[in-house]
Amino acid sequence: MTKRRAIVPFLFLSVWLLAIAAPAWAVANRARGEFYARENCSTCHAVGPVGLSPYPPAPPFRTLPEKYDVDGLAEALAEGIIVGNTGVRQMPMFVLSVDEIDDLIAYLKSLVPATLRKAAAGTRS
Repeated sequence: MTKRRAIVPFLFLSVWLLAIAAPAWAVANRARGEFYARENCSTCHAVGPVGLSPYPPAPPFRTLPEKYDVDGLAEALAEGIIVGNTGVRQMPMFVLSVDEIDDLIAYLKSLVPATLRKAAAGTRS
């Protein structure tokens, strides 16, 4: 019986630490996604919440959730996105790892204004 009593505080502490750490993981994912976007995409795309794309035909990342189901981009990112534009610059084919995909999608979702996120959540209920 004493061993069970000793385990209860440990289990409580473990669950509590996990609950606190979960939001930190989400922030880290967005941060890694932003870093990936800035390192690999910012020569053509505006990757932040404001600004114009350095290469005008490349859409700003903040507009992608308006045009695409961002979660649906995961498959294309895993297989390699090929853009069929005929502009001066061609988008290179990127094949991302599962972690990179999760991070980039978390970052893309973070670019959606809070008012639009609330509206979208309201339509799903």
